[in-house]
Amino acid sequence: MKAMALAAGKGTRLFPLTGEIPKPMAPVVNTPIIEHIFDLLAGHGVEEVYVNVHYLADALLEAYSEESRVNGMAVHLKRENELLGTAGGVKRLADRFDDTFVVVSGDALTDVNIRELVEFHREKGALATIALRWVYDTSEFGVVEVDEEGKIQGFQEKPSPEEAISTLANTGIYVFEPRALDYIPEGNFFDFAEDVFPKLLENGEQFVGYQEDFYWSDIGTLAAYRQAQYDVLSGKVGVKIPGEKRDEGLWVGEDAQIHSSAEIEGHVLIGKDAVVGRGVKLLGDVIVGSDCWIRPNATIKRSILLPGASVGGGAYLEDCIVGHHYDVRPQETIRGGALIRRP
Repeated sequence: MKAMALAAGKGTRLFPLTGEIPKPMAPVVNTPIIEHIFDLLAGHGVEEVYVNVHYLADALLEAYSEESRVNGMAVHLKRENELLGTAGGVKRLADRFDDTFVVVSGDALTDVNIRELVEFHREKGALATIALRWVYDTSEFGVVEVDEEGKIQGFQEKPSPEEAISTLANTGIYVFEPRALDYIPEGNFFDFAEDVFPKLLENGEQFVGYQEDFYWSDIGTLAAYRQAQYDVLSGKVGVKIPGEKRDEGLWVGEDAQIHSSAEIEGHVLIGKDAVVGRGVKLLGDVIVGSDCWIRPNATIKRSILLPGASVGGGAYLEDCIVGHHYDVRPQETIRGGALIRRP
């Protein structure tokens, strides 16, 4: 089975974090989002995945090169010189897909059962299947209406809860038969939700929605980015957490150094080669990236330190995202937001 992971977009809602890295490379529990996707696909029998890259493409190509393997799965990165939209990006590689295939977002976190999703698609004899997930606030998502048999009846883009025809969100996880790509013109910007799916409905194609209990977050905001990390640490998401589990809520990476006087409460991940100094307090849900240095008596509460960040002695951080190689000054107090080092 083959898949395509969409990784070309700019991830503007996650700015300023995506000002320094493409969104698929943003780490969730010290692992790039797209690597979680690769692990998911490989773990469910996908043998080959194609990835379109555009925005800050060199960062992805440097990490994975044009051709690589992840858990036995072949990974092909393809540069998209001009953004073609979710559907246009897949159409460009249409000749690679000659059988049932999966499309996933390369910048969303999920543990959906790909095998079950594909089995559902085939049982329904569908041309296209969307994985759907219940959401509370429909104003952030495209929602989908389905009938009792799971056939899709209609769409709404980010309706208010009062006007929503459904609370089932389009997760951007799809299964297609190759013929579905006939609905996409060559070389044009084309979107699945806005352009392709209405045509499938108009033409009466077998088009269905898959509803099961799985985790999904589009990580569309900085708050959602923090929440996704905490969801992983608290066991709500079936993804791998790197490092040795030393306590109920503590994971420690290789060669990390933690002073014996450090106070650690809640769910905490300390990355490879990180240094946690004397009297440091890590409280609530905290992610410390690889090569981070937290100097004595600093307090970090419900925050994420990306690789190479440092926190000065006596500093206080709460609800922060500290960017790659950013230096928090000694005694500084910061609550909320993303701290990104300017070039």
